[in-house]
Amino acid sequence: MGRLRGDNITVSYDDHEIIRGLSVDIADHKITSIIGPNGCGKSTLLKALSRIIEVKHGQVMLDGTNIHQSSTKEVAKKIAILPQSPVVADGLTVSELVSYGRFPYQKGFGRLTKEDKQTIDWALRSTGTYEFRYRPVNGLSGGQRQRVWIAMALAQETEIIFLDEPTTYLDISHQLEILELVQSLNKERGTTIIMVLHDINQAVRFSDHIIAMKKGKIVTQGAITDVLTNEVLEEVFNIDAELSTDPRTGKPMLVTYDLLCKHYTRI
Repeated sequence: MGRLRGDNITVSYDDHEIIRGLSVDIADHKITSIIGPNGCGKSTLLKALSRIIEVKHGQVMLDGTNIHQSSTKEVAKKIAILPQSPVVADGLTVSELVSYGRFPYQKGFGRLTKEDKQTIDWALRSTGTYEFRYRPVNGLSGGQRQRVWIAMALAQETEIIFLDEPTTYLDISHQLEILELVQSLNKERGTTIIMVLHDINQAVRFSDHIIAMKKGKIVTQGAITDVLTNEVLEEVFNIDAELSTDPRTGKPMLVTYDLLCKHYTRI
């Protein structure tokens, strides 16, 4: 059993139920990706597991304690999250944003200690963002901004990082850059990664485990070869998939596909 799990959780927005009676156990020191069609509850599950939103029923357990019974600072020492399409105030520099990652460790007036500054420099260098540490975040490219947000997460020195669609709006080379950075954090530091991805092949290539969701429920979860099957893709995405083997990774890959049942009227 992993450090983080959800036990029979139900999540609603007002009266609209998104997730009902869902249980999940996140593998330690692995990369887990959540896939599924739009509106199936992927981001909602991510937010519930990271305490951004409360669960209506059930509980999220972290290190044997209900996550909602721990202080914000204590949780922030264990979990970092990169939200979908994050925004920052105009004029905020890269170094200033990354310094916010040290919030859980600050006391008194919140001044940065020597250790804080060393950690910030390490996070900047580890993500290749040190060279523009004095530049405004909003003046950077999309890929650079994503690396800065990951640097802030690194500065928190957590063992678990959540990423909600980290490659959205990025071109293919910057998508690869971000996912390789995430993978290196996992391989070199043993960081547990949980992320939501839309691209199935990216999820397969950069993950150890996959959670496939549909309509607020988990259809299946587990190792790549157990999840990326014709049967699962048919049930989750309503597609007739052609699968092959990635010559570079040896993992399965989605080559092409057709809709099984079209839900629209032809013009």
